Order: sequence, then C-alpha cells, then structure tokens
Amino acid sequence: MPYFLMKCTHHENSDGQREAARAQHRQWVDTGGNGLVCVLLGSAIASDGSQSDGHFGILEAPSEAAAWQFAEGDAFNTNGIVATIDIIRLSDKFQSHRVAEPLSPRL
Repeated sequence: MPYFLMKCTHHENSDGQREAARAQHRQWVDTGGNGLVCVLLGSAIASDGSQSDGHFGILEAPSEAAAWQFAEGDAFNTNGIVATIDIIRLSDKFQSHRVAEPLSPRL
C-alpha cells in the first residue's frame, strides 16, 4: 500500500479557530478519517519553532484520492483553518515498520 506525506499550511491568525476545532481534528486523526487511511505519525509545523502555522502527517492510504479525502475531511480544513494542502507520494521503500505505534489503526 502506498504512503503519502500530507502537508497543510494554516491561515494566519487562526489560533482561536484551531483551538475550537482541535477535538474534532484529533478524533479524525485517531480514526484515520473513519478508516480512510492509517495515520502513522503527524504533528504541528512551527516555522519559528513555537507558533503553529500548519500540520503534517505520514499516511498509509489505498490511493492518493483517499489521502486527499482524509486531508479535505479534517476539521482543520472544513472549519477554514487550512490554507493549502500538499499530498506527496513517498518512495515505495518507505520503512513504515519503524513506526511502532501509529496514531490510527493500520489498514
């Protein structure tokens, strides 16, 4: 199954919106978007080292379309926090076995 890097940048000054949507976002991640993908790992992106201005995830997904569906269905996106989404396919040699505890169930 292919692996993808999902990179999402956030609109400036969206801290309040992000905090309000965080519980829904975490639920989406914890379930892999209700089984769309397996989220192997992810975190906030903080270009200055402290203030979040985006997030990323490493996804195992049956297709690029499923990875996009996951990214677009996330509460951070549906609540208008996400400014851009990039989905990048990773090498077939990606060593997913090194991720001992994924954030959502494996597919």
